[in-house]
Amino acid sequence: QVQLVESGGGLVQAGGSLRLSCAGSGRLFSSYIMGWFRQAPGKEREFVARIERSGGGLYYADSVKGRFTISRDNAKSTVYLQMNNLKPEDTAVYYCNTVQGLSQPFGSWGQGTQVTVSS
Repeated sequence: QVQLVESGGGLVQAGGSLRLSCAGSGRLFSSYIMGWFRQAPGKEREFVARIERSGGGLYYADSVKGRFTISRDNAKSTVYLQMNNLKPEDTAVYYCNTVQGLSQPFGSWGQGTQVTVSS
């Protein structure tokens, strides 16, 4: 099982950008499909984006399509989420996790990183 640590969150104005990082431990990182998820206050955790082992197979939630880009660097055991044109409704704690199927998380959750978008 890979352990994951998220970073890169912060406070940004609407229309701004942030880049989140998720660093994984262990040599098996490249064997996992990876994804980003988020949980807004009072809401359930939801899927945001996923990427296959080779860097292809990109899939996004409709709410972020065209604004967010997921990528990975297997040599660094890191997955990224570039977030552009941020909106107040993107405010949430963002988590990365391993993924099975199209969007189902199946690993342990890390501490996440807080993203706050002000209007």
